[in-house]
Amino acid sequence: MLFYNLHNLLITPINNTFSADGKRISKSIIFCLIGSIIFSIFYSCLGLKKAFQGNYVVQDDAREYVFWMQRFSDSELLPNDLIADYFKSITPIGYASVYKLMTSLGIEPVLFSKILPIFLGLIITIYCFYLSLEFLPVPSGGFISTLLLNQSLWFKDDLVSATPRAFIYPLLLAFLYYLLRENRLMISLIIVLEGFLYPPLLFISLGILIVRVRKNYLLLAGYLGLGIIAMLPYALTSSEFGPVVTAAQAWQMPEHWTEGRHPFFDQNPWRFWLIGQHSGILPPLMPPLIWFGLFFPWVLKSRSRFPLVSLINKKIILFKQVTIVSLVLYFAAHIVLLKLFFPTRYTVHTFRIIMALAGGITFTVMLDGFFHAYQQKRRFWQLLLTATLMGLLLFYPNFLGRFPTTGYKISEQSAIYEFLQKQPKNIMIATLSDEADYIPTFGKRSILVGREYALPFHLGYYGQIRQRTIDLLYAQYSQDLAVVQQVIQKYRVTFWLLERTAFQPEYLTQKTWLKSFQPAFTEAVTSLEQGINPALAQLQKQCSVLETEKFTLLKADCLLLAKLT
Repeated sequence: MLFYNLHNLLITPINNTFSADGKRISKSIIFCLIGSIIFSIFYSCLGLKKAFQGNYVVQDDAREYVFWMQRFSDSELLPNDLIADYFKSITPIGYASVYKLMTSLGIEPVLFSKILPIFLGLIITIYCFYLSLEFLPVPSGGFISTLLLNQSLWFKDDLVSATPRAFIYPLLLAFLYYLLRENRLMISLIIVLEGFLYPPLLFISLGILIVRVRKNYLLLAGYLGLGIIAMLPYALTSSEFGPVVTAAQAWQMPEHWTEGRHPFFDQNPWRFWLIGQHSGILPPLMPPLIWFGLFFPWVLKSRSRFPLVSLINKKIILFKQVTIVSLVLYFAAHIVLLKLFFPTRYTVHTFRIIMALAGGITFTVMLDGFFHAYQQKRRFWQLLLTATLMGLLLFYPNFLGRFPTTGYKISEQSAIYEFLQKQPKNIMIATLSDEADYIPTFGKRSILVGREYALPFHLGYYGQIRQRTIDLLYAQYSQDLAVVQQVIQKYRVTFWLLERTAFQPEYLTQKTWLKSFQPAFTEAVTSLEQGINPALAQLQKQCSVLETEKFTLLKADCLLLAKLT
C-alpha cells in the first residue's frame, strides 16, 4: 500500500488542471519542488559550514576576483597594481557590478562570495525542475533531475566558486527553459545577461539558436546581433593586456604542460583527448547515478516495458541539439586553441545539465516500470532494487567525506595580515611562498608575484609576471646582496616574506609551477644543493620586522642598507 501511495504522489503525471492565471497546479508539483529546494539549501548549508570554519577562509578560484573588488569599499587599495588591474580587465562587467552593488549595501566581496552560491543554487533548482517538466510532465522526474544536478554541482567547485562561471548554470537553464516556452523577450534578456556575466556562454546559446531557428533569418539575425553587442564590453576590456597566447606559443611554454601553472598539453594522447582537465571530452561527472542518462536512448525505444515513455515530449530533441553544438564548439576550440579558451568549457557544463535531465527522466521511467512489473507479479527483488536505487539517489553523497567539494582555502597567518593592514596602502610584498595567494585578499596589499595569479594567457600581463618571477628567484637565492637590492629598487619592494624552509632544496622542488621559470629555477635549486648560503638567508635576523612559526617578514629598507659580513 505504501509503495502504491508513493507512486500516485510522485510518479503520476500532472493532471490537466489550471489556476486562474493559466499555470498548471498539482500537489505533486508543490511537494517535489519543495523537496528539490530543501536539498539545494541543505547542500548549500554544508558548503557554508566550510566557508565559515575560520577567520581567514576564501574559495580557491574566488581569490582571483574577490581581492581586487575590495577597491569598491576603499578606492585607495592596491594602487598601480599590475595583478589587480589585470584581473579587473578580465572580469565581466555584469559580474563586477553585482559585487559592487552588494558592497554598497555593506556586504564585503569575500563575504558575498560565500553566500552567493545559496541564491544561485535556488535559481538553478527552480529552472531545472520546470525544465524537466517540459520533457516529462511527471514531478518526480523534476525532483530527481534537480537532485542529480545539485549533487553533481557540489561534487565540483564551479557553483561554490562564486566566480563568473558560477552563473553558467542558472543562465543556461533559464535560456533552455524560455527557449522551449518560445519566450523571445526572456531569451533576449538571457542573452544580454550572458554577455555581462559570462560571455563565453554566448557561443553555446547562440549556437543552439542557430540550430533551432535557422529558418527564421530575421529573428536569428536579431539574436546574433544582440549577442555581439552584449559581448563587446568584455572583448574590449579583456584585450587591454593582449595579445592572447597563440597555439604555437602555448606549445612552447612549459606553463601549459604537465606540472605547469595551467597544464593543457599531455604526452599521452589518450589522456589528452579523453580525460584531460582542459582538453578531454569525457567530463568527470558525479554522482554515479547521473550516468543513468546514457540509458535514455534505450528507454525511449522500450515503450512496452516503460509506459511513461509515451509521455515524453518531442521537445526532447533539445538534448541532441545541445550535444551537437557543444561538440562542434569543443572541436573548434581545439582547432583555434585559446582563441575560444579551453575546449572543455563547451562540454563539461552542458553535458552535466543534459546528463542530469536525461538521468532524472530515465530514473523516473524505470521506477514506474518497476512499479507496474511489481503490480503484475510481486517479487521481493523489485522492492529491494527500488529501495536501493532510491537510497543511493538520496544518500550517496553523505557516504563520501569529500562532499561537498568546495575548494575553500584556510590561512592561519593572521599576524601577517594584521601587520600588513597597518602599513601604507601602496606597499609591495615580495615572496615565493604560497602565502602570496592570500595576501591580496586578507592583507589587502600588493604582491610582486603569486602562483594563483600567474595566468599564462595574455602576453601583455604574463610577460611581466614571468620577468618578475625570474628576477625574484635570482634575487632570493643569490649570494650577491646587490642582486637583492636591484630587485627591491626595480619593483619598489617594501617587505620580503620568507618561509622558514625557503632555503632548503625541497622547498623549491615541491613548487612545481616554478619549474617553468628557467634557468633561474634550476640554478637556484643547484645552488641550495651545493650548500651555498644566499644573502637573504644571512640577513633574516638583522632585517626581520615580524616572525611567526612559519614565516619571517623582512623590511626592504633594511636590506638596502645592509652589508654582508
